[in-house]
Parts: sequence; structure tokens; C-alpha cells
Amino acid sequence: QVQLVESGGGLVQAGGSLRLTCAASGSVSDVTAMGWSRQAPGKEREVVAALTRRGSMNLADSVRGRFTISWVYAKNTVHLQMNNLKPEDTGRYYCYAGSDAIQIASGQGDYWGHGTQVTVSS
Repeated sequence: QVQLVESGGGLVQAGGSLRLTCAASGSVSDVTAMGWSRQAPGKEREVVAALTRRGSMNLADSVRGRFTISWVYAKNTVHLQMNNLKPEDTGRYYCYAGSDAIQIASGQGDYWGHGTQVTVSS
């Protein structure tokens, strides 16, 4: 079992920045890939970013150039640095993890956090 806990969400004005943190615990050795997804009311969940232990990274077109995902292995922590935030970035952000990089990149995970809310005002 892997437990994931997100933090760092909040209210920010457009153009501002936030850094989300996902703290992993449990059988972390089973995890080879992690990702972030988001969901806004009335919208489908979408993959924001994904990262493998080997360093392969995927970013959604909508966030490329603004967001960065990183994995601090020694601390079992994954971050999502969000810069130049836009109102359309508003949503609940979820951290997820698994052992299949392809599945992670497509938004499928074995373990999920409960999410952290990000609200961007204009």
C-alpha cells in the first residue's frame, strides 16, 4: 500500500505561482512513476504532468512551459511547480502513482491522494 498526501494548494491571482507537494509513504519502492492530474467542476479529469524514476517527463500542452514536475527521491516527495497561473488552471489537483509509466502518463494510477484545491482568480 502507498499513501499519497497532497498539499500546497490555495488561492492565487493570475500570473502567480504555487508549488504543490505530494508526500508518499508505505511501499514506495513499488512506485516507478508518478503524476499529477486535475479536475474542475463540470470537466473531465485531465493529466497535468507525469514523471518516471528514470526521469522521463510528460506535460500537458496547456501547462508546458509553465509547470514543472520533480521527484525528490530521498524524501519520497513529488512537486508540481506552477508558474504564470491562469484562471483555467483552477481545479482540484490530485497526485497519483503506479508501476506502469504508460498508464501514469494516460492518467491511470494504482494509488491516489485526496487532492488539493487550486483556485486562480483573474
